[in-house]
Amino acid sequence: MSRSRDITNLNMAWGSDEDEDNDDDNTDSDEIELSDETSDDNEDEINSNMKLSRISTNNEQEKNTTKHLNKKDDSSEYEYDSSDEEDIRNTVGNIPMKWYDEYPHIGYDWDGKKLMKPQQGDQLDNFLKRMEDPDFWRTVKDPQTGQDVILSEADIQLITRIQKQKVPDEKFDEYAPWVDWFTSQVMATPVRKFPEHKRSFLPSKPEARKVSKLVHALKMGWIKSTVEMEKERELKNKERNFYMLWETDDQAEDMRRIHKHISAPKRHLPGHAESYNPPPEYLFDNKEMKQWDRLKSTPWKRKLHFIPQKYKSLREVPAYPKYIKERFQRCMDLYLCPRALKMKLTIEPEILVPQLPSPKDLQPFPTTLSMVFQGHTDMVRCITAQSRGQYIASGGDDMTVKIWEIATGRCVKTIPCGGVVRSVAWCPNEAISLLAVAADRKILLINPGVGDHLITSKTDQLMEIIPQSDTIVSERVHTAVQWEQAEGENWQKGIRVILNHFKIVKQVTWHGKGDYFAAVMPDGENRSVLINQLSKRHSQLPFNRSKGLIQCVLFHPIRPFLFVATQRNVRIYDLMKQEMVKKLLSNSQWISTMAIHPGGDNILVGTYDRKMLWFDLDLSTKPYQTLRLHGTGVRGVAFHKRYPLFASGADDCGLIVSHGMVYNDLLQNPLIVPLKRLCNHEKFNDFGILDVMFHPIQPWVFSAGADSTIRMYS
Repeated sequence: MSRSRDITNLNMAWGSDEDEDNDDDNTDSDEIELSDETSDDNEDEINSNMKLSRISTNNEQEKNTTKHLNKKDDSSEYEYDSSDEEDIRNTVGNIPMKWYDEYPHIGYDWDGKKLMKPQQGDQLDNFLKRMEDPDFWRTVKDPQTGQDVILSEADIQLITRIQKQKVPDEKFDEYAPWVDWFTSQVMATPVRKFPEHKRSFLPSKPEARKVSKLVHALKMGWIKSTVEMEKERELKNKERNFYMLWETDDQAEDMRRIHKHISAPKRHLPGHAESYNPPPEYLFDNKEMKQWDRLKSTPWKRKLHFIPQKYKSLREVPAYPKYIKERFQRCMDLYLCPRALKMKLTIEPEILVPQLPSPKDLQPFPTTLSMVFQGHTDMVRCITAQSRGQYIASGGDDMTVKIWEIATGRCVKTIPCGGVVRSVAWCPNEAISLLAVAADRKILLINPGVGDHLITSKTDQLMEIIPQSDTIVSERVHTAVQWEQAEGENWQKGIRVILNHFKIVKQVTWHGKGDYFAAVMPDGENRSVLINQLSKRHSQLPFNRSKGLIQCVLFHPIRPFLFVATQRNVRIYDLMKQEMVKKLLSNSQWISTMAIHPGGDNILVGTYDRKMLWFDLDLSTKPYQTLRLHGTGVRGVAFHKRYPLFASGADDCGLIVSHGMVYNDLLQNPLIVPLKRLCNHEKFNDFGILDVMFHPIQPWVFSAGADSTIRMYS
C-alpha cells in the first residue's frame, strides 16, 4: 500500500501522460447531475471522479507553466520576420556548437541552407549595450542561432524560484488534499502473496545493542553529547591564547602540512679518527700525508676532511679552526641542496633468474643410453652420419675407419687408412656414396660400399673418370696439395681418390651441395685452408695472409659464406664477393670447435676454457649467451637438423643435451634451456668425449670417447 501511495504522490507532483490525455474526460465529470434513482455505489464513483477532476485541473496548470519557458517572445530574435518557425530553425541537432567555431555559419535550415552567424560586437559595443540597454541584464545568447534572446518576466520568475529551491509553478499546491487511491477500498485479498516478515514489525536487536553501547559510553564519559561539546567549545573560545615568541611550534606545524616533506639528513656521528686520543692506526703516516697534500686542489676527493691529531689530555685540545666554515657549509647545504628520497629497489632473487620452461614440455630429446658401439682399439676422434641416417662412420687413433649400422650396432666394414684419422665427413649429396677421411697428411675419398647398390656402382663410375682441365695450377697450390687416383690395393679397400698435403690435415668438411669440400691444416700458416672441387679435381687457396692459427672451418648451409674459426675469433667471408663480412669476438682464450644452426643465423662455438658461446648473427658480433656447463674444455658441439636441440661434449666425460629454439620472429631472442647431462664415458689420459653428432632424422645423439667406444642416446 505504501508503494501505491508513493506512485500517487509522483503523479500529483509532476503529472503523467495519461492525465494529460484524459483531461477532457475528467473535466466533463463536473457536469454530472445526480438523480434520485442513483444508488450508493454510484455516489462513491461520482465522488472519486470529482476528486480526479481537481487533480487534472492542477496538472493542466502545471503544464501551462512549464510550457511558458518554451514560449517565444513577441519580438523576433532573427533579423528577418517569418511566420513559419520551421524556415528559421537550426537543424544541426543536439551537438556541441563549438564545432562551428571555425566556420562562418552556425548550422543549416530545413532546406539545407547555411545559417550565417550574426555580427558579433567588440568589447566597446558590449559596454555600450550594458550602459544603454535596460534589458541587458535579462539578455542571453542562444547557442543554436547566436542571436540575443530577452527573457520574459515569467521566465525570470521561474528561474528565481528554482534558485531558491522552490516549486517552479507558483500556483501549484503542495498541500493538496490526500487522495487515497488504494486504502479507501477494502480488498478481500492482499496485494502480495507473501506475508510480512517477522523482522518488519519487531524491534531490531542489533540496533538495540548499539544503542546500549552508546548509552554506556555516555554514562562512563567515553563520549560526549552535543551539548557538552558545545560547552567545551565556548569555554575554549573564552580562554586567552598565548603564542610562542619565536613561533617554533607554529613553524613545525606548518612543516607537517607540507605534502611529502623531506627532512634534512643528519650529520654523521664522529668516529675514532676525530678523538683527541685516537688509536695509532688512525694517525697519518708519511705516505698518507703525501696523498693528503697531493689532493690539496681537490679536497672533496679526500677520505677525511681533517688530519687526525693526538693529544695527551683533553685540556691540550685547541679550538677547532674550521668550525665556522663547516657550520656555514652545513647551512648552505640545508638551504641550497635539493632533497630527494632514494627508493630502495627490492629485487627478489627469483626475479633475476629467467623463467625457463620445464624439460617435460620440451620433449623429445635423448635421455637414456641405448647402444654402445665397440670395435676400436684406441681413442675415437671423429664420427659422421649418412644423410639417410642408416649408417655412421668413425675414425680414431687405431688408423682405421669403421662403418656401423645404427639399427643393429654391427660393424659393417673396416677400412685401414695408414695414419691417425682426425676427421671424417660423409658427403651430403645423396646421389653418390662418398666418405672424406683426414688421415695424417692425406685426405682419402672412400666409397664405403654400403647402402643402395646402384648408388655405390654409380659412385665408382664417376670416380674412375679423371676430368681433363686446361687450368694451370700455380706453384703455391701445387706444393700444398696433389690429387692422386687410387689404384690396386687402395681401390680394393674402397679408396678412390687420394689428396696429398704438405701438412697434417686436422679437419675436412663438405659444402651443402656435395661438390666442394674444405681442408684445414693449422700448421700451414697462410696455406692453412684449402677448398677442393670434386667434379674438376681442382684446389685453391682462398687466403694469402695468415689471420691466426685456424682451428676449423664450416660452409654456410644456405648462403655462399665461409666461417673460419681462429684461436680467439670467428671470421665470416663472402666467397662470391671475396671479402670479410663479419668478425665475431669470442672473448675466450682458445676455440676448439664450431657448429652452425640449420637456419644459418646462429653459431655455437666451443672453447678449451670450459665455455660454449652462442652467437646470434642478426643481433651482435658478441656472444648472445655464454654457457658454462662443463668443468673442462669443450671438444665437440652439434646442432640437430630437424629438432630444436644442440649438444656438447667435454673432457669431463659429460654429454649435455640442451634445447635451442630459434624463432622466425627477429624481435624474439633464441630460447636456450639445458635439458639432460649424460655421463657414461670413461676417461683415458685425461681425455673424455672427443666428438658429438646428432642423428639426421631421429632425436638421437652420438658421442665418440677416448675409451674407444661410441655411445648412442635416445
